Amino acid sequence: MPEGPSQIVNKAWSFAHVLRDDGLSYMAYTEQITFLLFLKMAHEQTLPPWNRDPIVPEGLDWPSLLERDGEELETHYRHILAELPKQGGMLGEIFKKARQEIQNPATLKRLIVDLIDPEDWMSMQADVKGDIYEGLLAKSAQESPKGAGQYFTPRPLIQAMVDVMQPGPDDTVCDPAAGTGGFLLAAHDYVVREHGRELDPDEKRHLKERFAQGWELVPATARLCIMNLYLHGMSADPCPIRSGVDSLASDPGDRYSMVLTNPPFGRKSSIQIVNEEGELESETQSYERQDFWTSTKNKQLNFLQHVKTLLTIHGRCAIVVPDNVLFEGGAGETVRKNLLQQFDVHTLLRLPTGIFYAQGVKANVLFFDAKPAREKAWTERLWIYDLRTNMHFTLKQNPLTRGGLDEFVECFRPGQRHEREATWSEDNEGGRWRAYDYEELAQRDKLNLDIFWLRDDSLEDSENLPEPAVLAAEIVEDLRAALDAFEAIEAELEG
Repeated sequence: MPEGPSQIVNKAWSFAHVLRDDGLSYMAYTEQITFLLFLKMAHEQTLPPWNRDPIVPEGLDWPSLLERDGEELETHYRHILAELPKQGGMLGEIFKKARQEIQNPATLKRLIVDLIDPEDWMSMQADVKGDIYEGLLAKSAQESPKGAGQYFTPRPLIQAMVDVMQPGPDDTVCDPAAGTGGFLLAAHDYVVREHGRELDPDEKRHLKERFAQGWELVPATARLCIMNLYLHGMSADPCPIRSGVDSLASDPGDRYSMVLTNPPFGRKSSIQIVNEEGELESETQSYERQDFWTSTKNKQLNFLQHVKTLLTIHGRCAIVVPDNVLFEGGAGETVRKNLLQQFDVHTLLRLPTGIFYAQGVKANVLFFDAKPAREKAWTERLWIYDLRTNMHFTLKQNPLTRGGLDEFVECFRPGQRHEREATWSEDNEGGRWRAYDYEELAQRDKLNLDIFWLRDDSLEDSENLPEPAVLAAEIVEDLRAALDAFEAIEAELEG
């Protein structure tokens, strides 16, 4: 019986401990897993039921590894990693600057024969490579007091966002902070599932070559993203994922009909580059772009401004943003005012805490559509779904599931937004779905969109309080947000 993703992660973690004894870091180990997994899955695609043409040249493929042992295996693996970057296109990008980090031939053999070869990876429904990557980061976080420092988007949330956005075969979908490609893969799979049988040859070619585009600053993560797209049938030259490029640095010039993204939640922006060793370096210079409404060091506000630039007229966006984007003054107020004026900001999903690897993160999903210029504000009514108040999730005991988002998807009424009906009323004060007219929003201090109306039971019943670690993390987040606000005021006073 095939093993599921959680069992695979546990097995991969056990190998990680072995390699740690050999002096290999968790991230270096995960990268080596990336290379080997790709070679195995590329080989599986040449077998029934897929029977596809090989995408890896013969002699550099998975069978060539299986037939070797000892020093010959280690030398051949090093040869593979040196030759595949020369192939060009997405294949070359996956193995760009690849290095052989596993020095012990016996360990390499065990990794190939015991961990990877026995599994039928292509038959797994899950995004196995992303699951392993994120699973190893989560386990690493459990052993580190600082945690993973990563804000990977929960798969159920990705699925719900894609389900309400309903990408079509003619869309061009962009993620300027692509990570392992979760949003791009989910959008691609949605089109295949909903429209696959009716696609004409041009639409199939579009889905393969032009449908998905993205940026990922961290090269190791970009490898996983490119590999994911490649193994899901997307192939383009040049590569649709731009690796090691800070997407905020400039307007790329291209426009997309849909943006799906969860940008990094860093506190301050700086121009980031990747040096010759593939490591990130930051320069203190802030972003100065003519297409931005305001200049700010707040990374989330910069991503929001960047995303609005990326959209075509009538293009649609779903973006995960932390709470400070909804209430911060100064640049935050400027961005919200322009966004509500120039775009149709129609939906806000307030996310619960406990769904990200970093505890205490308070985030939301903002949905808006691009519109042509006009004097009257395009936002007429903002619908808010509160999935946070009195909702307690944890990554282990009570994880967020797709079923937990069913009511939101139903309330959203994708494709029929004009038929939305509030679940909140004076007779049903527990309703999580209600609307606010633009006039109400415009009268709020600093156009604050951090709106809530449900009674918080935890304030009245101490038995409903979250775990102390979650409370502490939330306090830290609130203090950081307050500090950011004071720093913004200081910056304004300094002129």
